[in-house]
Amino acid sequence: MTSEHCCTGRFAPSPSGALHFGSLIAALGSYLNARARQGRWWVRIEDIDPPREIPGAASTILHQLEHYGLHWDGDVLWQSQRSHAYRDIIQQLISQHQSYFCDCTRSRIRECGGYYDGHCRQRSLPAGDAALRIRQLQPVFSFHDRLRGEIVADPALAAEDFIIHRRDGLFAYNLAVVVDDHSQGVSEIVRGADLIVPTVRQISLYQQLGWPVPDYLHLPLALNRDGHKLSKQNHAPPLPEGDPRPVLVQALRFLGQTVSPRWQDLSRDQLLSQAICHWTTDNIPINDALIPEQPLTAFSNCSQQAMISR
Repeated sequence: MTSEHCCTGRFAPSPSGALHFGSLIAALGSYLNARARQGRWWVRIEDIDPPREIPGAASTILHQLEHYGLHWDGDVLWQSQRSHAYRDIIQQLISQHQSYFCDCTRSRIRECGGYYDGHCRQRSLPAGDAALRIRQLQPVFSFHDRLRGEIVADPALAAEDFIIHRRDGLFAYNLAVVVDDHSQGVSEIVRGADLIVPTVRQISLYQQLGWPVPDYLHLPLALNRDGHKLSKQNHAPPLPEGDPRPVLVQALRFLGQTVSPRWQDLSRDQLLSQAICHWTTDNIPINDALIPEQPLTAFSNCSQQAMISR
């Protein structure tokens, strides 16, 4: 394997709003991890849940990544254009009796304690007005995280027959993310710790499909003053449009990375080049933390030049 292919990473936001500081942590960590190993870095827009999408959010996200100097390889992959790939895998799983249709309601599952009990496994229901569940043949009860070591899953969640195609006709996240990461040759998934829980489901799907399982590294989450993770649902402010360097420095320090004391003398791209050279996962903290004390919104009043770079 050539050095340029030694690591393939990706950043895969959903277009439900603009990127915020928490998003930047995930994007920057993934980007630096790939670039430090002379690897490729893809960007994928996970736009398969229209009710959650905000018009124009995808183009805003791509602009923000460019503004912060996080340039990706190749073309952006849009999940909305990948329906054929998901359908092919679904048909494969159906034909191999590795999935089945289920018409159980959420209320029934809550009555069972919150986890699905396999009620429809032997019912041979038709496809109409039903979700499609994986027949869990290879449950994964733990996995190794490059930052956190061995992570043990909730056994009930790990053994659950989870949904891969929703009753409303939309493809489920766990199916789409596995199919796309495999298709793109992603070898290491660096993302936020809020996605630790579904990892065992995704690994089990990789194994049932006979595909190699990527490595995982789950980064600490940035928290607001109330102790909640920064998210679009919690109305986290979008990344500032001004000079990107101060926010990049905050993000690098949040990830425990070395930053030159004279970073203000560097261009954006020089700052990122140094970050690539000094990148180490050994210094990344495990625990979630509050965002830096200096409000990020302060930087929105910085020089409004298009970019500090080049």
